[in-house]
Formats: sequence, structure tokens, C-alpha cells
Amino acid sequence: MPIDITMPALSPTMETGTLAKWLIKVGDAVKSGDILCEIETDKATMEVESIDEGTVTELLVAEGADAIPVGQVIARLSGEGEAAGPAKTAAAPASPPISEPAPPPPAVIAPGQPAADGPIFAPSKKAANTPVSATAPQSDARVNASPLARRLASAQGIDLASLTGSGPNGRIVKADLGTAKPAAAASASVVAPAPAPSSPATAAPSYPPPAGVPVESIKLSNMRKVIARRLTESKATVPHFYLTVDVRLDALLKLRGDLNKSLEATGIKLSVNDMLIKALGLALTAVPDSNVQFAGDVLHKFGRADISVAVAIPGGLITPVITDAANKRLSVIAAEMKDLAARAKDGKLKPEEYSGGTASISNLGMFGIKQFDAVINPPQGLILAVGAGEKRPYVVDDALAIATVMSATGSFDHRAIDGAVGAQFMSAFKALVEAPLGMLA
Repeated sequence: MPIDITMPALSPTMETGTLAKWLIKVGDAVKSGDILCEIETDKATMEVESIDEGTVTELLVAEGADAIPVGQVIARLSGEGEAAGPAKTAAAPASPPISEPAPPPPAVIAPGQPAADGPIFAPSKKAANTPVSATAPQSDARVNASPLARRLASAQGIDLASLTGSGPNGRIVKADLGTAKPAAAASASVVAPAPAPSSPATAAPSYPPPAGVPVESIKLSNMRKVIARRLTESKATVPHFYLTVDVRLDALLKLRGDLNKSLEATGIKLSVNDMLIKALGLALTAVPDSNVQFAGDVLHKFGRADISVAVAIPGGLITPVITDAANKRLSVIAAEMKDLAARAKDGKLKPEEYSGGTASISNLGMFGIKQFDAVINPPQGLILAVGAGEKRPYVVDDALAIATVMSATGSFDHRAIDGAVGAQFMSAFKALVEAPLGMLA
């Protein structure tokens, strides 16, 4: 029977994709692991690998076609020992393939959560045609199943290896899930993230440019469309409130210098941001009512602080996650951030490495920004916006002095976090930064 190749879900927020380029043609023999095409998603442009073997009989989607729903058939292969049949290719697109948007000027890049301050364009990277959720049983990777069946099984905690497929070549399809029971281990250990709130007012009105002004109209990429939709959803549906504290950095800067001297032989160098990530994780642990997520009629309260950290890359930004930040040594956080940032700039992060997180941190201090309010990334309950450390008049030991001071602003979801809880969290963060030896205890 023919084997359908479908538009895969290459990120947790992906709903549609753009087929940027075919890397195969009708008549080509395809093996498992061969690169089929390049697909532009809401996060990056990725190379898609085949999980099947056969001969290409049809290319059903033209290069440059956009808004292709996840799960739609984009190509077909003939099965083993099956005649290839007549060659069929997709019609040429009515318009030229989408070009990559010009990156914004560096001065306006504002690190933040991909889904809140915006996902970003990244260079091509490899991704499986039917990616498996990090929470799915490992045996699922060897099971012949459709992308939709894999996603539904992952969300429901169903072990695909326990099912019998009714699709082509025994492939498991949506109907085969039926009344299958969730795997006990998966359902016990995984807390499914709440879906992002939807809003009817996510489409902005379209205005013509001013007459007589030179202008270049650039078609939005999938990533920018998701940025617009998610930012609108967040500000329209999440009741934000903001709390700002001024934090003295002198003790933290001295500790950082001492630690970096002791770490010279290892090649690890701590940044201020590494230490703020640790402080944020510890503050969430100290005030557990702030490490929460609103989910309709339930409130998810997390037992671990996973911090989404903004990393600016060409064309935008992405937020790799430092898991269990409160319990990791500063040197480990520094090493992980260096690796994640480097791979983010090369477009080589795996979806599970930039998805999730229980809270976010966005640091614009390197641009000299004194203070700003970040937009919450649903379904997270808070994001911490960090400004530059600067010399300011400050009261030290009841006397006016000059100190290095940083302003930090927390944006909180008032449905999940009350004002008093937010204040306790900001107070805990300030105390940790101003007495940083507590981060080493």
C-alpha cells in the first residue's frame, strides 16, 4: 500500500507549516533517515527525515506553499515491492516561495519566552518526520504510527507499543487509540501543560502604508504569525500585574569574581545571568505558591523550578530551559547555558530543550535598559524582567553611598498568583541576590 508522508508537528505550538524546499523528487528511492524537505515552523526552519522506505510517487505540496495543517499528506511513497506508478508532482505555487524576513535591528531585540516575546527564526536543523514527545515511552520511537496518533498518545500517556495498527503496513492511526488505557508510569509522572488560552481578537487589522513613503512589505513568517497571535492572547486574556524591586549587586559581583578565579582551570566562566537564573529558581522554591500555572478550573503547582532563559539569535530569540535550576550548581548552570546558547544560534536545539519551563527570565541589561515589563508566556504564571546594573545613590548601612543597583520587574498572572505572593517572591529574589552566599548553601 502507498505510504503517506504528512506535515509533522515539529514544535509543541506548531499548527501549520510552510514547505520551504523539497530535497527529493518523484522516482527517488528513499530510506529511513533520508532528508525529505525543509519545513518552516513557528520556531525554526527544519530538515525533515523519513521514517519509512520506498520510492517517491507523488509530491502533493508545492515548494513555497504555506499554512499547511499538521497531519496533511504532503507526499507519498510506494511500499516495498510495489510499482512506483505514474509520476505526480505538485503544481507550481501561484506566488514565489516565502523569503526569510529581514532580521530586526539589534537594539530592538528583546529577549523573552518564544511564545510570549516571540519564537524566532533559526538556521535549518534536522528533525524526525514524526517526532516523539519526551514524555512518551521510549519504545514508541520504533513503532509505526502516524504523527497525529503519536501526538495524541503522548498527550494521553498511551504506550503505542501496546497497540495494533489498522493503517497501511500496520501503521497505528488515530482510530486505533480508541479506549486504550494510559500508561501508568506516564500518567503518574507527567503533568500535561495547559493549552494556551484562545482569543477571538488575535488578528490585527491591516492598514495600508502612508502614501508616498518608501516601504518594503515583507510577508510574515510562521514564527512572526505565532508571535503576533500569542502576544495578543497573553495581553488580552491574562490579567498582568507588575512588581519592581531595586537590587544591590555588589556582593554578587564580588562572589562572581572570586568563583571565576577558582574555576579558571575548568574553563567555566560564570555570568551574572547564570547567577540570576539560580536565584530565580531558588526564589520559586522558597515561595512555592509563585511556581504555579493557571489551567482553567485547576491550578498546577510545580515541585521543580525549570527556568526558560531568553537567548537572542539572528532574526529573533528563543528560550532554552534550565531544568531544576534551584538544585544545580552555578558551574553546571553556566556550562549548560553556554551549550544551549551556542546550539540555539546554530538552530540545533531539540523541541524539548526550548519548550516547557515553569517561569521565565528576560535580561535586557546588556543593552543598557534600566527597567522594563515583560509579557507573560501562557501558560506560565510569571516572567522576570532584568535591567542593567548601574552605579546609583543607595542607602547602605543607614548611610547614603554609591552602589551597583539593578531593577528587576516581575510580571504575574493574577489568576494564579496574588499580590502578596508576588511580593514574597520578589523579596526572596532580592534577598538571594544581595546575600549570594545563600545560593551556595
